[in-house]
Amino acid sequence: MVALLFCTCLHTAAAQEKLLPVDEAASQPDFFTFRAHLQAALARHDVEAVLAAINPDIRNSFGGDGGIEEFRQSWELDKPTSRLWETLATVLALGGTFEGDDSFAAPYVFSAWPEEMDSFGYLAILGKGVRVHAEPGSSSATITRLSYDMVEVGEASPPEGAWVQVLLPDGTAGYVARQYARSPIDYRALFNFTDGQWSLSALIAGD
Repeated sequence: MVALLFCTCLHTAAAQEKLLPVDEAASQPDFFTFRAHLQAALARHDVEAVLAAINPDIRNSFGGDGGIEEFRQSWELDKPTSRLWETLATVLALGGTFEGDDSFAAPYVFSAWPEEMDSFGYLAILGKGVRVHAEPGSSSATITRLSYDMVEVGEASPPEGAWVQVLLPDGTAGYVARQYARSPIDYRALFNFTDGQWSLSALIAGD
């Protein structure tokens, strides 16, 4: 289960491949219900309800001590502008997969990422018919459209910003709105079933 937190893929792919959305949550009604309640708590910014769904030993980073108090502080839950609401809601909205009966990892971009694909150099396109623009702006020409493709990250992609540069299989560079592209090493959540209940045991990003 811990291995799900790491992605050490080193290979690259020569041809463009696709990563179709997958969500196995409904196959276990108890987890599906747990996740639905957590999503509702996130939507109403209910701090106490979210904390109640967290494992006491939750892992928050690769270097910290973990735990609920660290979670509360790192996500600044005392502030209405906490990044947690949008970050975790997005992770949960993107489905995920089970590992056995007692572990669920989200989003699918992380949990279903193929081992042969370089997790540092590629992104997954989140949608059908996503426009690839010639320049980083919606008014620029559309080069092509992508549907759930895995594309190589271009060198001109800043870590933040509204647009990300991608390289098509023929080497053409284009730009995709960041909201439609996601890295497998972006934030992901791991849930475990212990002591008769589900809980969020990790919310972490990076390698």
